[in-house]
Amino acid sequence: MKNNRFVAAVLVPVFLLMLAFLFLPLLLGLGISFFDYNPLRSANTFIGLDNYLKLARDPVFLKVLTNTLWFVFVTVALNIVFTLLLSLLVSSLPSNKLRSFFRMLFFLPCIAPMVGSTAVWGSRIFHLRTGVLNNLITSLGGKPVNFLGDAQVVMWALILFTLWVDFGYNTVLFSAGLDAIPVTFQDAAKIDGANARQRFFHITLPLLERTFVFVLIMTLISHFQMFVQFQTLANRGGPNYASTVLTLYVYNLGFINKDMGYASTIALVLFAIIMVVTLVQRRFMKTDWEY
Repeated sequence: MKNNRFVAAVLVPVFLLMLAFLFLPLLLGLGISFFDYNPLRSANTFIGLDNYLKLARDPVFLKVLTNTLWFVFVTVALNIVFTLLLSLLVSSLPSNKLRSFFRMLFFLPCIAPMVGSTAVWGSRIFHLRTGVLNNLITSLGGKPVNFLGDAQVVMWALILFTLWVDFGYNTVLFSAGLDAIPVTFQDAAKIDGANARQRFFHITLPLLERTFVFVLIMTLISHFQMFVQFQTLANRGGPNYASTVLTLYVYNLGFINKDMGYASTIALVLFAIIMVVTLVQRRFMKTDWEY
């Protein structure tokens, strides 16, 4: 009886918080999507499924959806490969203090304020005249590149920034997963004559699967929800919507254009995409959580 009271005392506040900050906002957003809703109007018209039908006729939405999928899948793929290789290098260091130092060093961009980081990159890295990258390009005989103003280049610039600002988190997670793998498996493979490549693909990678699945799902979810760099670094999603993603489009529609009904519809589409991607990954990447 006492245990039941303790469990109830712990879980009830959690469920209330989830109800207040998760389920109710979802239901409210779903309800608003059926209205031509403007928070500044006293009366808002019920329009049924018009906002959902509008999606297929909205060329900006289709472009923004393409931008979002391209950004997420390219950035996540590069992030996973780069952080996995980096964590292997860190974990191979002989000294525990040295490994801890590099993990701390790589994690620093993750704790830096995103707005401050975009300001530094915009004025010191990507700047057309005084940026580090353009100084390097001109010193090699090339012409300066408008990284944030060229529609063909701006998304790649944002991908580069996102890789820098986010790689430390996954590096630490992969390093922790590598450290959790018992060394007896590696020792046994070495005795059997397996080389480094064989040990990685047949020992390390399969035993790292549970960490890999967690990192992949969490990285996908976080990248679908990224907003700051598109708003501040890329001048509000320009040029010509070349760097506008779903989160920024929802913000512009809801808080600048005051079209909350259509913004809620697109927000629900983003929610559905994230949920489907997560469920598909969980379905096809089932893993045993014990060695």
